[in-house]
Amino acid sequence: MLVAERVQHILRLVNERGSMRVTELSQICRVTEETIRRDLDRLENEGRLLRSYGGAIRLQPQTSETSYELRETVHVTEKQRISAQAAKFVEPHDRIVLDASSTTWHLAELLPDIPLTVITNSLKVALVLSEKKNISVISTGGILVPNSLSFVGPLTEQALEEYHVNKAFVSCKGVHMERGISESNEMQARVKRKMIGMAEQVFVLADYSKFDMQAFTMIGVWNQIHHLITDEQTPLDHVQLLQRKFINVIQV
Repeated sequence: MLVAERVQHILRLVNERGSMRVTELSQICRVTEETIRRDLDRLENEGRLLRSYGGAIRLQPQTSETSYELRETVHVTEKQRISAQAAKFVEPHDRIVLDASSTTWHLAELLPDIPLTVITNSLKVALVLSEKKNISVISTGGILVPNSLSFVGPLTEQALEEYHVNKAFVSCKGVHMERGISESNEMQARVKRKMIGMAEQVFVLADYSKFDMQAFTMIGVWNQIHHLITDEQTPLDHVQLLQRKFINVIQV
């Protein structure tokens, strides 16, 4: 196989599968791992894929938001376990912020009816919490996005700038071992960046399917994140790498 053919073959495999490891590509292409690393570096420099820890991932173009109806049916068991663990970190009289992800919606359902102040840009989260008399809910307002039933835009971001919270709970579309967490929609990513910036502690809630993915817009880098709650299917080498970055990783 010529070099150009091998590079195109690698790109096609990464795009088809979403991500590939160096070891896998080395076996498929029958070349050394060092050769594969050079090929991946070349493809990344050309802007055709992104390097990840131990391999490469495909570029994720910006897309419209996935509807709540669809998100509520994907990886439900993992999201519920992650949310249940996250709820253990919420204490009476905390001030917290929740994003508009389906995982934080599960978290809102599991929060005990204790004195709390919750800020959110999610209409669904606000409605769930409205049934708990001891929880004070602050909705950001802004431009309502029908698919996600969330508020985004300048008014949402401005509202978040007015507050300081103990804890932020956010989810994401992609977890990259080097670059941090990312989102497919730029407007949602801007809101989540504000949430991270207003919190003393940041909790990322991400199931195994988010790892080795790089979405369109960055939300935050690892030195801005304190805790990551994931499920038991997340590879151990990923967990260990994040722990070396001083992230408190909890698998459930």
